[in-house]
Amino acid sequence: MRIALFATCIVDAMYPRVALATVRVLERLGHEVVFPPGQGCCSQMHVNSGYFADAVPVVRNHVKAFTAADYDVAVAPSGSCVASLGHQQPMIARSAGDEDLARAAEAVAGTTYELSQLLVDVLGVTDAAEQLGSWFPHKVTYHPSCHGMRLLRLGDRQKDLVASVAGLDLVELPDAEECCGFGGTFSFKNPDVSAAMAEEKIGNIVSTGAELCTGGDASCLMHLGGAMSRRETGVATVHFAEILASTRENPLEVSGPVELSIPAPTARRAASSAPAPSVPEGGAR
Repeated sequence: MRIALFATCIVDAMYPRVALATVRVLERLGHEVVFPPGQGCCSQMHVNSGYFADAVPVVRNHVKAFTAADYDVAVAPSGSCVASLGHQQPMIARSAGDEDLARAAEAVAGTTYELSQLLVDVLGVTDAAEQLGSWFPHKVTYHPSCHGMRLLRLGDRQKDLVASVAGLDLVELPDAEECCGFGGTFSFKNPDVSAAMAEEKIGNIVSTGAELCTGGDASCLMHLGGAMSRRETGVATVHFAEILASTRENPLEVSGPVELSIPAPTARRAASSAPAPSVPEGGAR
């Protein structure tokens, strides 16, 4: 299968190793991953802040980038951004009176999956240890992000994949369904409320005794990871794609920066007409 990677802007800018881990997992299953050039933001920040007119060219850019690409399905390591494609982009196009754009946005959204959706529902992955060779001998708890849980209705897909990783000890997070307090621009406009929500979530994370908190949205993990670092809790965050990509031969390092080593591009990837984005050695996760 030819799979287009929608990296999302926060992963591209701050956590590119999440995108690379996603590519690694899909290539391990024998699929070809391409990166449609010209892609950018999904427009969620604009829409959630009420800037509908400013969101229109962002929606148009996303639709153009993925309509022009040749692929079977698209995937993003973010429930929030995938939810925005179907929940917000057609609405924004129609608010601007552009029905053609709305229908095109619906078509793109209809073939775009969050990573666990693609792995479980389309590719039939239910046992990460057996089917992906995933290995991660650490105690982990899992935070389900709001949009994945409430808009995409992911259920336990992400958590079940994490639980099936060899060596991993998964501990249930109390009040897991509660928001972490990030909410995109909500955390800027309502910092005191956001911090209070994060404080409650962090207390629950620390109570599990886990070394790491995982989830499916880099934005939520950034919010929680930063807050836990400032409080010196000793708990770090890591995207579940990176846990799935971790193997005995190339484990995810958790002493110091939590990151996978990224080998030189394979011949097949280097020859691809639309390769995944490259990241210099030592770059940010």
